[in-house]
Amino acid sequence: MQPVDITQFPKELALRWSDGREDFLPLETLRKFCPCAACLGEKDIFGTTYKPAERPYGPQSFVLRTLTTVGRYAVQPTWGDGHATGLYTWDWLRRVGDAVHDGEKTP
Repeated sequence: MQPVDITQFPKELALRWSDGREDFLPLETLRKFCPCAACLGEKDIFGTTYKPAERPYGPQSFVLRTLTTVGRYAVQPTWGDGHATGLYTWDWLRRVGDAVHDGEKTP
C-alpha cells in the first residue's frame, strides 16, 4: 500500500492511500514514535531491546521542517530540533494511522 498524496499541515500529516483511505497523523505522535534505533531502540539476536534514555522534547521537536521521499517505500522527516534519522515506511505510517483511528496511544 502506498500513499498517493502526502500533505503537511502545521500540526499533522495527511496521507491519502491508494485504497482511498485518508489518515491525519498528528506530528507529535509521529515524532514521539520515531522508528529509528536512537528513539525506539534496537533488538539483539536474542530479542532483547536496548533503548536509549528518554530525551526531552521541546516545542521545536514537533515542527516538521522537511519530508524527503526515500525510494518507493518511505519518507524521512527532519524535525525542528534537528532529529532526522527516522525512516517512516509506508507500512509504519499505515500502522500509525490504524492506531490513531482506533484511539490507541501507541502505534
